[in-house]
Amino acid sequence: MSACVPARADSARTKHVHPPHSPPPGGPRRFRVAGADVSAAIAVFLIALPLSLGIALATGAPLQAGLVAAAVGGIVAGRIGGCPLQVSGPAAGLTVVTADLIQQYGWRTTCAITVFAGIAQLGLGCLRVARTALAVSPAIVHGMLAGIGVTIAVAQLHIVLGGTPQSSVPDNLVALPAQLANLHPADVAVSVLTLTLLLLWPRLPGRAGDVLGKLPAALIAVGGATAVAALTGLRLPKVDLPSWSSHALASLPEGPVLGLVAAVLTTTLVCSVQSLLGAVAVDKLVAARPALTGRVKRSDLDRELLGQGAANIVSGSLGGLPIAGVAVRSSANVAAGAVSRNSTMLHGVLVVIAALLLVPALELIPLASLAALVMAVGLKMVSLNHIRTVTRHREVLVYAVTTCGVVFLGVLEGVALGIAVAVGVALHRLTRTRITHDDVEGVHHVHVRGQLTFLAVPRLSRVLHQVPHGADAVVELDGSFMDHAAYETLQDWQKTHTAQGGSVDITGRRPGTRISEPAEVDGCRCRPWTPWRNHQCERPSKAPTPGTDRRTAAGAPTGESPATTTGPNTSGTSGVPGAYGPPGATGATHQPRGHELARGISAFHRNTAPLMRRELARLAREGQQPSQLFLTCADSRVVTSMITSSGPGDLFVVRNVGNFVPLPGEESGDDSVAAAIEYAVDVLKVRSITVCGHSGCGAMQALLGADPAGARTPLQRWLRHGLPSLERVPADAAEDGRERPRLAGRAPADAAERLCLANVVQQLEHLRAHESVARALGAGDLELQGMYFHVGEAQSYLLSEDTEGGVFELVRETNLTA
Repeated sequence: MSACVPARADSARTKHVHPPHSPPPGGPRRFRVAGADVSAAIAVFLIALPLSLGIALATGAPLQAGLVAAAVGGIVAGRIGGCPLQVSGPAAGLTVVTADLIQQYGWRTTCAITVFAGIAQLGLGCLRVARTALAVSPAIVHGMLAGIGVTIAVAQLHIVLGGTPQSSVPDNLVALPAQLANLHPADVAVSVLTLTLLLLWPRLPGRAGDVLGKLPAALIAVGGATAVAALTGLRLPKVDLPSWSSHALASLPEGPVLGLVAAVLTTTLVCSVQSLLGAVAVDKLVAARPALTGRVKRSDLDRELLGQGAANIVSGSLGGLPIAGVAVRSSANVAAGAVSRNSTMLHGVLVVIAALLLVPALELIPLASLAALVMAVGLKMVSLNHIRTVTRHREVLVYAVTTCGVVFLGVLEGVALGIAVAVGVALHRLTRTRITHDDVEGVHHVHVRGQLTFLAVPRLSRVLHQVPHGADAVVELDGSFMDHAAYETLQDWQKTHTAQGGSVDITGRRPGTRISEPAEVDGCRCRPWTPWRNHQCERPSKAPTPGTDRRTAAGAPTGESPATTTGPNTSGTSGVPGAYGPPGATGATHQPRGHELARGISAFHRNTAPLMRRELARLAREGQQPSQLFLTCADSRVVTSMITSSGPGDLFVVRNVGNFVPLPGEESGDDSVAAAIEYAVDVLKVRSITVCGHSGCGAMQALLGADPAGARTPLQRWLRHGLPSLERVPADAAEDGRERPRLAGRAPADAAERLCLANVVQQLEHLRAHESVARALGAGDLELQGMYFHVGEAQSYLLSEDTEGGVFELVRETNLTA
């Protein structure tokens, strides 16, 4: 008998027997929805309902089409898509495209085009080309959205005024004077009320504003306008939702083949790009949330395309609008604390319920109110922040051409124009290289602005040969690209010029853009942010000269060098004898006073100042506007700008022994710290204050062995401000049953580290006692943060005060992408 055959008839029951010492298998898994997802779904639903109707109105489609698209986008795209927290539905960015299709081909054919666009998206998702879509210049995308926003706003303005929009922006602009002369007071009043509520609702002051502000402004604006119109008996056009039995579905497309293909491609392009960019933005928003709100997987962009394609197929088949990721609803979903795709799907279910059961209430909404809401959305699509960004990156021409093209020609034409201009700008930057030569006090400066390609080699060679033989030369490369031809030309000239007795220093905008090592003057090869070890670089070992102590020449410890060493990293000068060894070392030569300081300044002037001069000049003109006050220890190992990746003007830094914040009004108080806090909060208007402690703090060590009664020296008197921290951590940590500040994942290494963590928490309490801080905290203009920097691990921990006692959580690298 085979071992695989049961020996007895009832032995088949053994498949239900669970292994010993393990619990019996549970029943079927029950579907559960987190409370955060339920609340987020309700918030998104309240935003999506009026916007879906408004976008359907703006496109000229049946109003039910907006509800169908919202429901399908939530359920289908939410279930299949690769971005769990992105909410899909009818998007304002598709309004112009859809309106053109409806006007040109009719509603049923537009639905068929939506279906074919979904099939195209499925094909793109299967080909895994989602990342390729992100290669489109942001200036083109933002320009396209701005053009669509202008088109929406101009068209909806006519409905706001009580009229009917025309087919294009030029026609709408031409008809606007006549429309202004023939206003409909009821429509204008409802529209103004809607816009007023939309603008003022998020800005309600006080605690009442904090509570009421959680309700979506779009819902309040439309609901308030609807209520006023109903109570006052205003006669004006309202939402008309015909019976679902007469709802128009998709039919076979009718029209020229090339035109239909172009329509499908346009819809596919706009839907895909907007959805993929939205997914990337949602990832950034999720990464910026506190870790306690739940972990969400990063987006799978190819799967997101598949989800969007499936949703468009279903929406088009059911007579719905084209679907894409919607930024407003997605950001609301993330902000509401959603933790899974269940929130998106549940919002779609709520839309279905509303479409079936709330028809009488929806038919009370004035069309003018929806038009005002959509007009406001369109105006927001013209983002000043985007304009500043593209201007800073010198892509404003691409942005402007794309915007104007979309407004006056159409979406596909405008995007094509934008791509053509972007390619032209890129080629212009690649081929346009400005090379100048100046003689400043005997030093010849060759400044190269732009990219160094083979096209610029003749001009580069001509300018380089204007530098006299044997002269000191500095070549400044103000670009980010150099091809092989330019590299060889510059390197060959450098070797020739150096061989003829001259000196050459080649610098760039960033560290590492030098094409060769700088002249090793005085043995120092320092670059910005590298001259650590007390600014004493390692120098190449040299054979000891006769009469020199061999230990000093070859075996000097780090930071020490042989008897004859080198000084500032300055081109064209000879080595200056000097010593960094201990006093009295054989062959050591006394250094002039301030030599180490002067050497550091010299390295700054040479390496760092050229990189920072423009930014520092801007700060000198505009003044300082730091975002936060950073209060930390005076320990030399804590480099605030490095561990926070900050630059000039970002941090207002206060340093003292032990990072103490003396309580205000104390007899042994310190006005300098209080003055800095008051200046930072009341004058500089910083948005946050960070108290940062660190491992191996000498002040904490001194506190552990301090004698409060023996405070005689200035240092001992200063350490009195740490006594409350010392009292916070008794010898028996569980003495009063309270949790102590701790690091996540491990216990404090020793008593000093435990005291350091408690000291950060204690100083935050001292901060709250300062009048300016308390006032700013009460107004919601300031936040306090605790931080612990472990020097040996080079890792930072942020205080999470949501847990009892306070836990310092390690800052993960994934949180830095936000």
